[in-house]
Amino acid sequence: MKALEILGLRGLRRLDPELAHGLALKALRAGLGPRRGPVTSDRLRCTIAGLDLPNPVGLAAGFDKNAEALSALHRSAFGFLEVGAATPLPQDGNPRPRLFRLTEDRAAINRFGFNNDGMEAIARRLAARPAGRVVGLNLGANKTSLDRAADFAKVLGRCGAHVDFATVNVSSPNTEKLRDLQGKDALAALLSGVMDANAANIPVFLKIAPDLTDDDLAEVAEVANASGVAAIVATNTTLSRDGLTSAHKAEGGGLSGQPLFEKSTRVLAKLSTLTPVPLIGVGGVGSAEQAYAKIRAGATAVQLYTALVYGGLSLAREIALGLDDLLARDGFATVADAVGTGTGDWL
Repeated sequence: MKALEILGLRGLRRLDPELAHGLALKALRAGLGPRRGPVTSDRLRCTIAGLDLPNPVGLAAGFDKNAEALSALHRSAFGFLEVGAATPLPQDGNPRPRLFRLTEDRAAINRFGFNNDGMEAIARRLAARPAGRVVGLNLGANKTSLDRAADFAKVLGRCGAHVDFATVNVSSPNTEKLRDLQGKDALAALLSGVMDANAANIPVFLKIAPDLTDDDLAEVAEVANASGVAAIVATNTTLSRDGLTSAHKAEGGGLSGQPLFEKSTRVLAKLSTLTPVPLIGVGGVGSAEQAYAKIRAGATAVQLYTALVYGGLSLAREIALGLDDLLARDGFATVADAVGTGTGDWL
């Protein structure tokens, strides 16, 4: 990490977390971000859902909710990017404060509630994004919608032509009753509507919660296998507060960061035994070793976000380079060769 980035992170962590995040995005748009582009090698190159990636380390949804910093992120080390979540109509989200750093736990709690500029504004920005990078969009539903399942299809229909994949996000804990859509029948109906709206014929991913029971996971896998979902993102934030020490540990919302690593990786490993659908490992990835653990547990690729609060955008380069070294150390010629080789460690 460069000295300037270290100083910048120290300064941002003195500010309100949501204000700091907004300033970080402005700094990126002003040209203060990474410039060297994605890390790649013969070992790191991989494919998921037919998408060729220079490396398997992706940026998770939530960092660039409104697709405002794609030109800057285009120059980052990530192998792929996901923006959003986008909803049909703009919405302010939940009242502030709604984002909390848990520094001692290397974690965060948010209860944003899908605050975003709406699909029309986001679609325009996506249409103008630089070419040459794999970019996906996280699909959401409006809080006041009378048919939330239909909202996902609306956003895909409007934005699908401008992205390389779309993720159905029914796992955010911050929109009331949204997670109810993970039930077998509701999820099957929702995904059917999304697939019907997929005029651009892009891969559709499904993002699930880490708080599902084994029976729930089996049902999700069954629906995913039947629906044509191209990948499952495991997982979103958790409602659990086990083992936290930070002052904000009792705040409501979804917990992300280091405390989620073990729980989300166990869900990932279990899911890998239930479905042949490719998996993307998310939750607590803050080092090359943790990215490697997700891959060996069954992930074809990984994503991170909360770790950037503590490690900066340069962390993506560190993780990708470190992952390359770990693959070489263990004799793997490609990322694909390592996928699932350590699943049993998590079951």
